[in-house]
Amino acid sequence: MKKKNILNLIKYHEEKNDSGFRTEAYEIARYFDKIGNYQLSQYIMSLLSDTNTFSPQMDENNEVFFKRLETANESLPLPESIKDNIVGIVNAVGHNAGVNKFLFEGPPGTGKTESVKQIARILERELFVVEFDTIVDSKLGQTSKNIALLFEEIKNLSNPKKIIILFDEIDAIAIDRINSNDLREMGRATSAVLKGLDGLNDNVVLIATTNLYNSFDKALTRRFDSIIDFSQYSREDLIEIGEIILNDFLNKFKFAGRNMRLFKKILALLEPIPYPGELKNLIKSSLAFSDSNNEYDYLKRLYKTITRDSKKNNLKEIQEKGFTVRELEILTGISKSQISRDLKGEVNE
Repeated sequence: MKKKNILNLIKYHEEKNDSGFRTEAYEIARYFDKIGNYQLSQYIMSLLSDTNTFSPQMDENNEVFFKRLETANESLPLPESIKDNIVGIVNAVGHNAGVNKFLFEGPPGTGKTESVKQIARILERELFVVEFDTIVDSKLGQTSKNIALLFEEIKNLSNPKKIIILFDEIDAIAIDRINSNDLREMGRATSAVLKGLDGLNDNVVLIATTNLYNSFDKALTRRFDSIIDFSQYSREDLIEIGEIILNDFLNKFKFAGRNMRLFKKILALLEPIPYPGELKNLIKSSLAFSDSNNEYDYLKRLYKTITRDSKKNNLKEIQEKGFTVRELEILTGISKSQISRDLKGEVNE
């Protein structure tokens, strides 16, 4: 048992956080059980049990290794190729043919985690995410034991319920054993994951995500029924998705005006265009920091953020990027008449 367990117990008690308190107490009970002090372990568990007996019934309120996630209600813009794969997963699960393990791989911000939330909503299943910080342990061999306990908890939780378990960034516990700095320890951890996947209940849909697919153990990739590549975005896809994101935000920022032609011209300056997660933050920040008395100030801010290395208000340079005089006015704050005079003067020179 670590000092943090006691500190967390006191903290949760003071905060009147019953769920956190119970979770920490269960972890302490597990510790005493592991070191052979079964009587103390059972006593703690009996105190936590509603029936005052050693009966650790598993539910989303007392699980040690994962927590419940809310499903997504908002639409998720994705390229058609990825949408088709999501529909395929929904169909596969609906057929009840034992196809229930999926790996989403790709860079950060590509919609992997949000897609899992959408799948849970469509399938009307409860969604739980594994908390890997409670699993990884510096003590030799403990991580693999925790992984085994995790899959036992999943088994108890899913009987008889149909659920979705999300292993977000599964590479935290399962990477290529050959490339690991600690071959023996990571070998144990990966082997425990393999064993858990092999014994997974058909009631469970397990979806894992990773940004480090190339570092995966090949035996692990073979355990998944399907691997979905989330990097399949073209420039056209990203500009279209940017437009969808902006339209959603404009429903909240009522003062801002719509000028999709200019917006798409600005996005097209990016090389490369970032994935949806970063794109969303870029658009949101431009709107949040904009002047509510200027309906197009967010476009000016977005342009300056994207072209931060460009010379300030160099009209000729901006015009050469394909912007009209009216668009130059929005981007610089200079009146159209002044822009026309300045550009005419530059030509005459």
